Amino acid sequence: MTKFGYPQTLVCELDHWCVLLRPAQATLGALVLVCKDEATSFSAISATAFKELATATSQIETALQKFRPYEKINYLMLMMVDPDVHFHVLPRYATTQTFSGVEFPDAGWPALPDLSKAVSPDEALQAALLDAVKAAWPQ
Repeated sequence: MTKFGYPQTLVCELDHWCVLLRPAQATLGALVLVCKDEATSFSAISATAFKELATATSQIETALQKFRPYEKINYLMLMMVDPDVHFHVLPRYATTQTFSGVEFPDAGWPALPDLSKAVSPDEALQAALLDAVKAAWPQ
C-alpha cells in the first residue's frame, strides 16, 4: 500500500480492504483497491475479504458516480510489479475531464486504458482531489 502513498492517499479503510487515491491519475478519480490480507494471488484472500469486496466495490462506484459521473468503470488486477492483491480502479470518460483547472484525458477511450498517459498531480492538487473523492464517499 505504501507504493500507492498510504496513508496519505487513503480514501476509505474497511476490515479487509483499503481504497487509495491512485497517485498517477490515468483517468480522473482513479483509485487503488488493496486487500489487507497477506496474499499474493486472488484465490488466496480470505472468504471474509471476498465477501467484503462487494461492499468495497459498491462504495467505490457510488462515490465515483457522485464525484464525477463516468460512462464505464474498469477494475484492473495487474499485479506484475506489486505482488499484493490489488485492483487499479479507473472511471472511464468519453471526454476529457477538468478538475481544479487541470485536464485529465482518458487516453484509451473507448478501448483499453492507457496508463502511460496518466496525470501526476502535485501535492496541492492531489490533496484537493482526495478531499473531493472523500466528500462523495457514502456514509
